[in-house]
Amino acid sequence: MTLTKAQIVESIQNHLGLPKNRSAQIIESLLEIIKKTLENGEDVLVSGFGKFCVKEKKERRGRNPANGKDLMLAPRKVVTFKCSGVLRDKINK
Repeated sequence: MTLTKAQIVESIQNHLGLPKNRSAQIIESLLEIIKKTLENGEDVLVSGFGKFCVKEKKERRGRNPANGKDLMLAPRKVVTFKCSGVLRDKINK
């Protein structure tokens, strides 16, 4: 099952006793900070959770799976996530 933003807002509302709109504002603010940081090419480290990193991908040769023709894939940036040892241990309990 996938955890949605609405479920996170509800969870914060229940745990902290905040109104739903305030909980939603907190989540939106947090996500906006993370997005802006990644847009600027900086990494986001959340201790005990993991690290979001912006990686540069070089131009490379690829293939269109629909017709099998070769093509060049443009250089681009991607976001990767590496979980912390603490999280990895909890997942593998």
